Amino acid sequence: MFRDVSSCNTYNYGDALYWDARYVAEQGGAFDWYQRYSSLRPFVRKYVPTSARVLMVGCGNALMSEDMIEDGYEDVMNIDISSVAIEVMRRKYELVPQLKYMQMDVRDMSCFPDESFDSIIDKGTLDSLMCGSDAPISSARMLGEVSRLLKAGGTYMLITYGDPTVRMPHVNRPVYNWKIELYVIPRPDFNSPAGCSSMKSYLEPVPTTEKGFLPPDFVLEDPDCHFIYVCKKMDESKICTHPSFKS
Repeated sequence: MFRDVSSCNTYNYGDALYWDARYVAEQGGAFDWYQRYSSLRPFVRKYVPTSARVLMVGCGNALMSEDMIEDGYEDVMNIDISSVAIEVMRRKYELVPQLKYMQMDVRDMSCFPDESFDSIIDKGTLDSLMCGSDAPISSARMLGEVSRLLKAGGTYMLITYGDPTVRMPHVNRPVYNWKIELYVIPRPDFNSPAGCSSMKSYLEPVPTTEKGFLPPDFVLEDPDCHFIYVCKKMDESKICTHPSFKS
């Protein structure tokens, strides 16, 4: 598994100093990577109950967690590697008890016990690590922590620019014991040509090959679309290891 350079540039997205400087420059503004909650809401509501304990990794200064609380979610823990972002968000939401903020590196979330969360949402954080020189190690450390923190039956929702050829080798590993569904969603500013598929089709999982890749004949309506990997942690105690027979 190699470093993903498909959308990387010269910035070190895995470095806290880069993010601290960026958030200082933004002076308390808000920015949502890739998609706003309004676009992601159908997927979040389908897979994440409003009563779930949610972990938002790499929260930055995005509005998504606030939008989720306004939509009825009750408990969203937000973490980010940038102490600047976390301090800004703590002050901004100090009167919203459903939102909590902690400065933390996703590669080491050891302050949380095993199976602490029902759902973990990642909008661009794995992508940031994939741009670093130590991408394979960093991504494995992060995903190992995500798997550890998820309860059985819980979901890791990854929103990314990475297509299955560069993301499945990382997320579809037997050690995580995840059942994965894949969705494709166009960019917010993408204008679908007349006569092409409607929004309804985006809400259906796309077919994948045995390795989890897109079929060779699958056409991306938006070539710069985003991918949503819904990874459900299977309950090992309920997995049948014996063959079943039908009469």
